[in-house]
This record gives sequence, C-alpha cells and structure tokens, in this order.
Amino acid sequence: MAKSVIRRRGKSGSGREGRLALRAAGPSVNPCPPGQIGGAYRPLSEADLQGIFDTALRLLGSLGMGEVPARLADDLIRAGAQQGSAGRITFPEALVRGAIEGAAKTFTLHGRDPARSIEVGGERVYFGTGGAAVQTLDLDSGAYRPSTLSDLHDFTRLQDTLANISWFTRCCIATDVPDIYDLDVNTAYALLKNTTKPTATAFTIADHVAPIVRMFDIAAGGPGEFAKRPFVKAHISPVISPMRYGEDAVDVVFECIKHGVPVSCITAAQAGATAPATLAGFLAQSLAETLASLVMVHAIRPGFPMVFSNWPLVIDLRTGAFAGGSGETAVLNAASAQLSNWLGLPSGVAASMTDAKAIDAQYGMEKGMTSLAAALAGGNLIYESSGMTASLLGASFEGFVLDDEMHSNTYRALRGIEVSEANLAFDAICEAVLGEGHFLGGAHTLAAMERDYFYPSLANRDEPRTWQMGGAEDAWGAAKRRAQEILATHTPAYLTEAQEAQIRAEFPNIR
Repeated sequence: MAKSVIRRRGKSGSGREGRLALRAAGPSVNPCPPGQIGGAYRPLSEADLQGIFDTALRLLGSLGMGEVPARLADDLIRAGAQQGSAGRITFPEALVRGAIEGAAKTFTLHGRDPARSIEVGGERVYFGTGGAAVQTLDLDSGAYRPSTLSDLHDFTRLQDTLANISWFTRCCIATDVPDIYDLDVNTAYALLKNTTKPTATAFTIADHVAPIVRMFDIAAGGPGEFAKRPFVKAHISPVISPMRYGEDAVDVVFECIKHGVPVSCITAAQAGATAPATLAGFLAQSLAETLASLVMVHAIRPGFPMVFSNWPLVIDLRTGAFAGGSGETAVLNAASAQLSNWLGLPSGVAASMTDAKAIDAQYGMEKGMTSLAAALAGGNLIYESSGMTASLLGASFEGFVLDDEMHSNTYRALRGIEVSEANLAFDAICEAVLGEGHFLGGAHTLAAMERDYFYPSLANRDEPRTWQMGGAEDAWGAAKRRAQEILATHTPAYLTEAQEAQIRAEFPNIR
C-alpha cells in the first residue's frame, strides 16, 4: 500500500493528504526487527575484563564451590576438579578454560513454528521474558491481585502477537495451583496451547522433567521428537550465592541434559547481600559462580546448549529492597553481557525490571534505561524485559504492550546509522537547495521513510490540541485498550484435537 501512495504523490505533488496517507500506511518493511547487533557500549576496559576474569579463576581455583552433591562431585573430579578443604571442590584454571572452549558458542532456540526460531550467541540481541510474578496488575480494576493460571494463559497468548518478544518464559506463578507437580504441568501446557515461539519454563524438582517432556513429545509429533528440535528450555539456578551449589536445582540440570532440554543456568546474586557491594567484586564473584555452572554442564555432557545467564541483581543497601530499575543494575548487566561475550559464550542478562508499581514516569525511565544499556552492550538474550513491574513481584498486560513498542525503539538504536554514498545524500541536498528548498516529498525522503524510520502505534506524536480533541488518551490507556483488543480476539489453537485429547488423557490434572 505504501508504495502505491508514494507513486501517486510523486505525480500529483499533493501535500498534506499525501503525507497523512503515508503516515497511516507506515513502512512496508520493519526497519528495526529483533536480532540487531549489539556491543557498542563497553563499560569495562580490556584490563577490567581481564582483572575480573582472573579474580574469578582465583576464586574457583582456591576457594571453589561448597555443598557439592555427591553425584556432581564425582563427575567434576573425573573432569579434572580437585577435592579442597572443608568439603569444597576446587576448579583448576585448565578445567575452567576447557569448559569455556568446549561450550556451545551458538545454538538454536527452536520455535514449534520454525519461522520463529532464533539463533543464540554471537552479537545478536533478542528481548524475551522471565520472572515469577506472584501478583498481576488486573487489566480491568487496575489493582494488584494474586496471579492465576488464567493469567498465565492470557499472558502467553497476548505475547504471542507481540513481534519483539522473541521467546516466552512463564512470567507469573499460578498461585491458585498449590500442588507443585500440577503447577509445573499446567505451566508447560499453557505454553504449548498458546504460542509457537521458543519458550522456557522451570521444573520445581527433577522428577517432573520426564513426564513433562512426554507432553512436549506429544506436541512435537511422537516419542523422542522433542529432543530433535527442543522448543522449550529450562530456567535453573544451580548455584546459590555465595559460591555453593543447590542440590535440587543440580538434580534438575542432570534430568534436563538427560532429556535434551537446553538450559539457562542463572546466577542471581545480590550486591551487598550475597555478593560484594563493590561492583567490580560483585562481577568477579558472579562470573565465578556462572562459570561453575558451565563447568558442571561440561562435566555432565561437554558442549550441551547452555545460556550463560549471569544476572547481577541490586538491592537498596539502606532498606534491603530490590532495586531492579537502578543505574547500578543497568551498568552491571551491561558489564555482565560484555564479559560473557568477551569469553565467547551465549549471554543472558536481566533488564527492564522496574520497581514501579504503576505504568508511570518511573516505569518508563527505569525500563528504558536498563533495557537500552543491556542491548547496547550486546546481551544475546535479555530476560525480564517485558511486562514485569513492582521489582519482579508483578506482571502487567499493559506493560507487555508498552514494552514491545519500547523494544522497537531500542532495536532502531542498535541498528545505528548506515553511511553510504546514497545515504550521504549529496545529490538530494543539491536538488533541494536548487529546487523547492525542502526535502518533503522527495524520492530520497520517501525511500528513507520506508526503510529507516520506526513509527509507533502507541506513543502519541500529535500536537496538544489534536491530542485533546481525540480524547487525551495517555500511554497507559492506549496500552490497556490494545491489550483488551488482543485478548478478546487472539485465541490460538496450537494443539490439534488429537494432541489435546492425548495430553489430557495422560495428564488429568490439566485445568
């Protein structure tokens, strides 16, 4: 449509009507799709990177890891780890470097729809979700209430329509499903039913992995099919800061590797609480802990797909309150992405974790600052980036919609400026100066409009009088209306009747 409008405008020379038509049509090609290249922001110098890495190696080599489950200890020692003092296991530098060298540097996060698969690693940046919000900002009342299984289904099908959320991790906990097995099963089912994007979930205990993988096999087409193209990864925190393993989570890692479920091993230390308050010391310990997860995976099955998810978290040292929207969070997660990429590992960081409870100025400032920093630093997978509020305690439908548009602007910033002979516009400048004296409607301008500019659908760019005449709707109102429209109309059925029947027959606890 946009191209036909351009041709008419070139012939008729009509002014305002042509521009309005072009504005309404928007570009025919998305100027800022997911997967843009990051890495321009480097908060750490080469010497800084080396110093942090060297300290992490010293920590692993001399202090090592505590509370190592016997099963894992055997595998680690066979791989080259050593028995330290006080029951700790230490990792010689050669073992750590070998794990880095042997790690999967890139791998595919499959979607059940192959067109939605993404390649993790390298320099490309993708926004996705995470979180375990126990409260949901109700779309109708505007008040927080306990999150439900119905909310999880609604969040999953809402994000299914949002182009800038490249994978979906369950963002809330269904507090109305108290049994942990029922919770894990119903969470996995919600992902299968409502989206074909790459997804992620958590397994409360290792015994839940095998039956849920059977559910994935049903959706994939039969026994063993899921492992051929795994479309769900597991979020696991096998390290408990400071510097020890958690047995239940380690058991989940073993089961996921056994069943071919890619893992995102998440370190989530808190500065000043479970890690040093100094940002450099924090990064050294957090890197050591995430490397301990990598060595664990390497000892179990070398090269198994693992997202190196080093998530620095910050608390307000005056009160102990989580500070997910702070400047310290922004620079730490950017530095973490830089460190991971420097090591050549697929990086996962957390951003857009606003502490705001409402969709307000604090929300916009904190989300924009932290997510842009993580993206510019080249975080391959940016978790928690959509819909999360209230220091990760809350999730918002309006937030999902607003954040999706924010990500488009971030991707546009990442795309940068293409300098070429044509783009330098020498001829266009001469033509405008010697001709009509402006660039409106020129072929060079219209081509750039189609190719280079993002046009928001929620952010309002009208002048005040036009905005007031249109009802003076604010961003929260526009996002709420959009979310309501999507939830009223988008009811996907990504499971066939046969798959649905087979899942319900084998899992009668599905709600």
